[in-house]
Amino acid sequence: MASSPTITLIPPRLRFLAYRSSNSSSVGAASRFFHLSSSLPRSISAMSSSESSSTKTERVVIKGRVQGVFYRNWTIENATQLGLKGWVRNRKDGSVEALFSGSVDAVQEMEQRCRRGPSDALVTGIQVFPSDDDPGTGFHRKPTL
Repeated sequence: MASSPTITLIPPRLRFLAYRSSNSSSVGAASRFFHLSSSLPRSISAMSSSESSSTKTERVVIKGRVQGVFYRNWTIENATQLGLKGWVRNRKDGSVEALFSGSVDAVQEMEQRCRRGPSDALVTGIQVFPSDDDPGTGFHRKPTL
């Protein structure tokens, strides 16, 4: 009779779910960790321990009706919720620019959220550039450029 995988909830506040197949040997056993996030309802992103340690930094320029619609504050809230570092600012050409740095999954999720924006925004385009800029600590608003 085959043994079933072991699933363990890891406190605090049940933020991670660990999965280990008991069919694997203890050396190199198959393990996956699932991050449980209220910001991603009904979705669990799987990441191995090697994937979770990689960091991605990108600069994003969002175009459309993105100024005067709470876009920067919305960006700060969402980036903070995803655990990202970086900044956001208005640009004189009417666009919004941001720097996001964090796990690959979190940066990609933030990029997707920026494509939608807050409810009063109308995003018509988004440009994404890889970046080596230092994101600093936390996520903050910068002056208009």
